[in-house]
Amino acid sequence: MKIQDDISQFNPNDSVIEISHLQKSFNGLHVLKDLSLKVHRGENVVVLGKSGIGKSVLIKCIVGLIQPDNGSLKVFGKEISDMTLKELNLLRTKVGFIFQGNALYDSMTVRENLEFPLRRNKVLKDPHEIEVLIEEALRDVNLLDTINKMPSELSGGMKKRIGVARTLILKPEIILYDEPTTGLDPLTSREISKLILQIQTKFKTSSIIITHDLNCAKITSNRLLILQDGIFRAEGSFDDLKNSDDEWVRSYFKIE
Repeated sequence: MKIQDDISQFNPNDSVIEISHLQKSFNGLHVLKDLSLKVHRGENVVVLGKSGIGKSVLIKCIVGLIQPDNGSLKVFGKEISDMTLKELNLLRTKVGFIFQGNALYDSMTVRENLEFPLRRNKVLKDPHEIEVLIEEALRDVNLLDTINKMPSELSGGMKKRIGVARTLILKPEIILYDEPTTGLDPLTSREISKLILQIQTKFKTSSIIITHDLNCAKITSNRLLILQDGIFRAEGSFDDLKNSDDEWVRSYFKIE
């Protein structure tokens, strides 16, 4: 069965992402020791943890940028490790990835940055249809007036929004956010967090949000997991974990 058939026949009541006993090491260092996680359709799952403990490794495994050592990782019910390169590339059009550094092309205008994934994935060829999608994506992030600007002319928050718009243009069903508020001032961080929530509501996306920003976690999460020493040490709603009987868990919430 082809990957497009798997996605079209996928039961919406199932988990869009299902991870079982995932492990990953680098040069003998166990970054992910034994991770299991299910993400349901329409759910925002926040993975909270300190910098450098493997949060980004997790979501890079989901899109096949990093190959896990052991364990099962299914997206739309299909095992990532069983996919051909062609199937994996098709899956990536359904799974948007918001990079921490935005990954905009400095030599391209905003329009060209948004046009690139459409042409690369051969989604559309008609110039008018492409322009309609670009303008629609920019309206979704309230930045239509930047369409002819260069990335160097944009603020950090605007670059984040353009990165989101470039992902939205392919209409993904899953979005993976890698530290979406890093490097932003508190006000802009809050705006980006609210944008993530708006996208979930409007497009019914399922998301994993990697962050160490408690305010972002509070605003965006339906469910929160804390990653520590290669395993998930705690899981629940923001308020449940903040008021946990476990002193170690509560220690994560002392500064908001």
